[in-house]
Amino acid sequence: MEAINSFVDAVNGFVWGPVMLVLLFGTHIFLTVRTKFIQRYIFRAIKLSVTPDTEAEGDVSGFGALTTALAATIGTGNIVGVATAVALGGPGAIMWCWLTGLFGIATKYGEALLAIKYRVKDKTGAMVGGPMYALERGLGQKWLGVMFAIFAGVACFGIGNMTQANSISTMVMNNFHIPQWITGIVLTVATALVILGGVKSIAKCCEKLVPLMAGLYIVGCVVILAINAPYLGAAFKLIVSSAFTPTAAGGGFAGATVMMAIRFGIARGLFTNESGLGSAPIAAAAAMTKNPVRQSLIAMSAVFWDTIIVCALTGLVLVSSILKSPEGMANLDGGALTSAAFNHIPVVGPIVLTIGLVTFAWSTILGWSYYGERAWVYLVGTKCIKPFRIAWVIVSYVGCIMSLKLVWNIADTLNAMMAFPNLIALLGLSGVIVSETKKYLWTENLDGWSTDEIPLLDR
Repeated sequence: MEAINSFVDAVNGFVWGPVMLVLLFGTHIFLTVRTKFIQRYIFRAIKLSVTPDTEAEGDVSGFGALTTALAATIGTGNIVGVATAVALGGPGAIMWCWLTGLFGIATKYGEALLAIKYRVKDKTGAMVGGPMYALERGLGQKWLGVMFAIFAGVACFGIGNMTQANSISTMVMNNFHIPQWITGIVLTVATALVILGGVKSIAKCCEKLVPLMAGLYIVGCVVILAINAPYLGAAFKLIVSSAFTPTAAGGGFAGATVMMAIRFGIARGLFTNESGLGSAPIAAAAAMTKNPVRQSLIAMSAVFWDTIIVCALTGLVLVSSILKSPEGMANLDGGALTSAAFNHIPVVGPIVLTIGLVTFAWSTILGWSYYGERAWVYLVGTKCIKPFRIAWVIVSYVGCIMSLKLVWNIADTLNAMMAFPNLIALLGLSGVIVSETKKYLWTENLDGWSTDEIPLLDR
C-alpha cells in the first residue's frame, strides 16, 4: 500500500505540476480577457440567480441549478482544503486560491455557457449537458468527451463521495464519540432519500440546505474575525506578501517557497470552486433558461460565493488565529488547524465547525451524485441511472468506515485529468463563448430566447 501511495503521489506531483498550473490559470486569464472581464457583471448575476425563469425549458430553476452546483463545490475543500493549503504553501497560498477564484469566474461562465449551448435531452426527456457534449457536438471530438466522462464517472466516487463521507464520520466520531458505522447508516439513509428522486429532488434539498449551511459557517467566521480583530491587518498583509516572496519558518508557520504557495493555492482553489474542472456545468445544463448566457451568469456567481467569500473568510480566520496563538497552532495541519481556530469561539465554536463540515460534505455528496450519474448516462445510456444511484448510496457507507489516504490522492489526480479535456473545449470553443455573450449580454438582450434546437438522444 505504501508503494501504491508513493506512486500516486508521484503522479499527483506531475499532473499538478507547472504545465497544469499554467494551463489552468492561463485559461482563467485568457477567458477573462476574451469576455471583456465578465467579472464586472457579478452583481447582475447574483440578481438573476433569485429571478425565476419558469417559462423556459429545463428540469430545475436557475437558483436550483446554482445551489446544486454550490452544494457540490462548497465542501470540505473550503475547510480542510484551505487549511491544508496554508500548512503546505504558507499564508501566500490563500492569495493564489483567491486569485484563482477571481479569474476563475470567467472560466466558470464559459464552461456553463458551452454546457447549455450544446445540451441535449435523454430518452426520459431530461436535459443533459456538460463538457462531454461540448466536446462532441461543438468540437467534433467525441473521444475527448468519452475521456472526460470516464474521468468524471470514476472521480465522482472519490472526490464527491468516499472522501466526503469519511470526513463526516471522522468529525462526528472525534467530536461526539459516535462510531463511524452508525454515522454511515444515518448518512446512507439520508443520501438515499434525496438522490433516488433525481435532480429535481437534489435541487429542492440544496435550495434549502446551501443558504442555511453557508450562512451559519460565515457567521462563525465573522465572529472569529471580530475576536481576532487586532491581528486582521497583519494577517492580510502577510497573505499578500507571502504570495510573491518566500515564507520563513516561525511564528506558527512552516517555511514555504513562492512555487509552493502557487501550487497549493491554485490546486486548492480548483478543488473548492471547480472552475476549469468541468463538473459544475453539468448542473447548469439542467436549468430553465431562455438562453445560454442568462444561466451562465448565474453559474459564475457560484465562484463568488465559494471562493471570493467563503474561502477568503476561512483563510483570514486561519492566518489571524495563527498570528494570535502561534504556539497553540504550530505544527497543525488540515482539519486540526481549522478546529484550533474555531476553538476561539467559546463552547459553540467546535459545534459550528462540526455542523459546517458535516453539511458541507453531505451537500457535496448530493451534488456530485448528479455529476457522476450524467457522466455514466453519456457513456452507457439511461439504463445505468438506477444501478448508479444504488452504488452511490452503498459507496457513501463504505467511505464512512474506510481509511482513505489513497482515495484522496487518486481523487486529486483525477481532478486534473478531468480538467484537461474541459480546458481544451473552453479554448477551442472560446469564439462561441464570445459570440453568445455578444448576442445576449453586450447587446442587453438577456431576455432574448435562444433559437437553438435541443436534440433528443436515443440512449
